[in-house]
Amino acid sequence: MAEPRTVINIQPNHAVRTLPIPQAGEIVLDREGRRIDRLGRPLRDLRISVTDRCNFRCRYCMPKEKFPKGHEFLGMTELLTFEEIVRLAKVFVRHGVEKLRLTGGEPLLRKGIENLIAQLSELRTYDGKPLDIAMTTNGSVLGKKAEALRAAGLTRVTVSLDAIDEAIFQGFNDVGFPASRVLASIEAAQAAGIQVKVNTVVKRGVNEGEILPILEHFRGTGVIPRFIEYMDVGTANGWRMTDVVPAVEIIAKVNERWPVEPLDANYPGETARRWRFKDGGGEFGCIASVTQAFCRECSRARLSMEGRLFLCLFATEGFDLRTMLRGGATDEEIDEALGRIWTAREDHYSELRSMGLAPDRPKVEMNYIGG
Repeated sequence: MAEPRTVINIQPNHAVRTLPIPQAGEIVLDREGRRIDRLGRPLRDLRISVTDRCNFRCRYCMPKEKFPKGHEFLGMTELLTFEEIVRLAKVFVRHGVEKLRLTGGEPLLRKGIENLIAQLSELRTYDGKPLDIAMTTNGSVLGKKAEALRAAGLTRVTVSLDAIDEAIFQGFNDVGFPASRVLASIEAAQAAGIQVKVNTVVKRGVNEGEILPILEHFRGTGVIPRFIEYMDVGTANGWRMTDVVPAVEIIAKVNERWPVEPLDANYPGETARRWRFKDGGGEFGCIASVTQAFCRECSRARLSMEGRLFLCLFATEGFDLRTMLRGGATDEEIDEALGRIWTAREDHYSELRSMGLAPDRPKVEMNYIGG
């Protein structure tokens, strides 16, 4: 049975302003015919948030003080239906998107997510190749769903794991969920044939001591850990620059234990800088959004669960695509609107932050558009 459809205009949420869809404006193409923004960046990667709900209360994303028990999340009629997500995905693929990543909240809390993955897996890029479909999850229910997700067409997952020490991990998720169950879910995903990466947000004074234990645990397993500098996404996490552990410090710490050497990027615009253990123990990555901004190569857009399109992880404003979907717009009209929106894009917040020029303004929260 299809999920219910109704026209509800998006209202301001988390102090984020909804932008009108541009009715006019140029669409700029590069030499290969791809639409590019004002900094020459094509659109290759779409992150799709399918829910704002999560069963964790990680302090850098959904701290209990801001998201207490009884917090009112969005209702089902406010969320994009699977049919609407697939329809938009088709338009984005025509726009040049080659990679889709499902996020949240916790995406596996969205009922029937396997059905959405199966539908997205049928899409093809402009040159006939299968889409690269991935998911970011906290791993809490991944083990139960791993085989069904793989059967639906999911090939890659990134699991958020900020520690393997139980006390530290449970302090991070702030609901007492054990790290051992997430580790078991990772093994289940691998057994089902899903490639796994692990994301660890490193916060000074909290979990920098977990860097080496995490690497020790996953060396030689095929799982690729990635360490992320603590970022000022949204305003709920109380971010301070002094909380950031720079990527160069992380790499130096690792190199003291196991000599490493850099690897080339897998593709243009890859966010993680890759490093290989010289002894053949595998690889890891560092995402240095704070100290080594990669805005100039950013080819990602983010679609919220209620149909707002954001052009930057640190955005304040989002474009209301849901009203177009439910208001009778054709695919061609949506495609033209996306072209105008992307061509006008000039976001480079992390570069501005590094220069001390970042605007002091509310930003969309991480649980709303994913990481």
